[in-house]
Amino acid sequence: MANTKTAKKMIRVHDRRRTRNQPVRTAVKSAFKKADTALEQKGGDLAAVAKEAASIIDKAVSKGVIHKNKAARKKSRLDKKVFAASKG
Repeated sequence: MANTKTAKKMIRVHDRRRTRNQPVRTAVKSAFKKADTALEQKGGDLAAVAKEAASIIDKAVSKGVIHKNKAARKKSRLDKKVFAASKG
């Protein structure tokens, strides 16, 4: 448990931020799972699913929930999978 007044306040601040950021993180994970499922089934429009996932990732970056380099890495890996699936 926190001992100082500042530490107690920071616990409250972290709780507020966590509750604000959690839905955004969940949306990012869900978008990737949806894209992976579409890739495995090779059904539907893969490009549209990837574009939607990229949009959700960009929104998370703009809100400051995830770092821009992490977002770039995730989008790159997703694009690589989509390209491989459409080529093969």
